[in-house]
Amino acid sequence: MTLSTSLSLLGLVAILAPMVGSLIVAFLPRPYAKWTSAVAAAIATVASVALAATYAQAGFPELSVPFVSFGKALVLGFVFDRMSTLLAPAFVGIGLLVVIYSIPYMSQDNREHPDLPRRRFYAYLSTFIGAMAGLVYSSTLVGQLVFFEITGACSWGLISYYMTPTAKKAGMKALIITHIGALGLYLGAAVLFAHTGTFAITAISGLDATVKAVVLLMVLFAAWAKSAQVPMYMWLPSAMEAPTPVSAYLHGASMVKVGVCVFARALVSAGEVPEIVGWVAIIDAMVTMLFGFLMYLPQKDMKRLLAFSTIAQLSYVFFGLGLSVFGSQLAFDGAVCHIFNHAFAKTLFFLVAGSFSFTLGTRMLPKLRGVLKKYPVSGIGFAVAALAIAGVPPMNTFFSKFQIIAGGFTVGAGNAAIMVLVLIMVTETVATFAWFLKWMGYCLPGEPSEEVAAGAPLPKAMAFVFVVLVIMVIVSGPLSASWIG
Repeated sequence: MTLSTSLSLLGLVAILAPMVGSLIVAFLPRPYAKWTSAVAAAIATVASVALAATYAQAGFPELSVPFVSFGKALVLGFVFDRMSTLLAPAFVGIGLLVVIYSIPYMSQDNREHPDLPRRRFYAYLSTFIGAMAGLVYSSTLVGQLVFFEITGACSWGLISYYMTPTAKKAGMKALIITHIGALGLYLGAAVLFAHTGTFAITAISGLDATVKAVVLLMVLFAAWAKSAQVPMYMWLPSAMEAPTPVSAYLHGASMVKVGVCVFARALVSAGEVPEIVGWVAIIDAMVTMLFGFLMYLPQKDMKRLLAFSTIAQLSYVFFGLGLSVFGSQLAFDGAVCHIFNHAFAKTLFFLVAGSFSFTLGTRMLPKLRGVLKKYPVSGIGFAVAALAIAGVPPMNTFFSKFQIIAGGFTVGAGNAAIMVLVLIMVTETVATFAWFLKWMGYCLPGEPSEEVAAGAPLPKAMAFVFVVLVIMVIVSGPLSASWIG
């Protein structure tokens, strides 16, 4: 069996196992749904990790494998490179951890949202996991578009899961805004096909400068919608109506990562990129970064604080990707690593917030005192996640933020405007550290507050997920940097 064939088969398993699992969930009795979803996600995780290991053993070749073509027009295909083989195992593996966490969370024991473990929750979540693998491995705009839309449908179902009027409104808002963003991919694919006769993303490199800029800006528009960047951020804070495991997956490894992934894939395939694309990317990233920071300052609800933090953190990725247009490969590598690193840190932070909802019935920060004494595992998870989001060494995001900032200083040495933007980013990073340090000092030490003291025990499944994520937050920084090279 050739390398291309073995990688393609493993990729298909990673994509199809969760989707087949979701179909099985629909036909099995309710008690079997969670276990079916967990097994399907586990199979997909093993397949994606095996794919990455096989790829590394082969010497990190860059492979593009056609899958569906009509004549000379490539419609669907796989791409296996350092970026796709790094990100897919993270997105799928985090999906597995979220399913495991959800088993105790989606129950009558939940103090904030007592609920029966309905089958549709696991069906949507399993489909989401498979769609994320499909999007990362896709080598065509049509393939990306298919999985882009599947993630939109899944997010609608999961955000509106509790079926309250507010939840249904939030789910519809996410669906509409991200679908508007999808128009960028539709138009980008149409323009690409009209000029090249194929949907292969690598064909962007053969376009003339004007058409190339148009296609890339259309992809960027779609990316803004999925990754909740200004002016299309509105759906993400509202999405906090979803069950917390859903919020964790949306913010850590699925919905919001779709946008940065499609834009990064377009840039790495486009050859020489017109500077207008870089300017649009870094200016909007800076506006979003400052907006996200200012908006999370007044938040007392832990999930809403983390929602606006996600908006700001993703702007770092767009900033790094924009800097790569001006010649900084280091900034591009840092941006890709930040997608990977942020996934573990933010998933951990959201799941810690969910553990407070489950055990205490509240996630309001002013009510959380003395967490470390009553819930040491949750407290350590809180501290590690907060330090990671703030970019403190040796946490993983320190490495990727350092790469982006170093790349920015290199580019900024010859461009005063970019240097100013990089300095603003550094200032925002320091301010973020100060703000999260404030809440760490408030919530973790001391005697437990009344709410914390009266809390229920932390389920072992949740504690297991926290331990795995804490380890990944610590080790994934050097891992991603070495993998990307």
